[in-house]
Amino acid sequence: MKQTDLVIRSAIASLLALGLTSTNSVAHAAKGDNEKCAGIVKAGQNDCGTANHSCAGQGKKDGDPEEWVYVPKGTCEKIVGGKLVKK
Repeated sequence: MKQTDLVIRSAIASLLALGLTSTNSVAHAAKGDNEKCAGIVKAGQNDCGTANHSCAGQGKKDGDPEEWVYVPKGTCEKIVGGKLVKK
């Protein structure tokens, strides 16, 4: 297994574990040095509204390019399909 594959898989596993263990993932993820990452979110796991809806958790499909989630800074570009959302 390539080193980059291992890094990507580890990052994805970390994001999933954080989502499963956090009771308030939006507030927890928004703290610190994070960035918005679009295109990697599972349905219903988005952190905030888009042009299609106004609330977190209302994403309808996996990998929607408009849906985003907070990730630690520098992580988004390492995740396949991840795209930084400009502030």
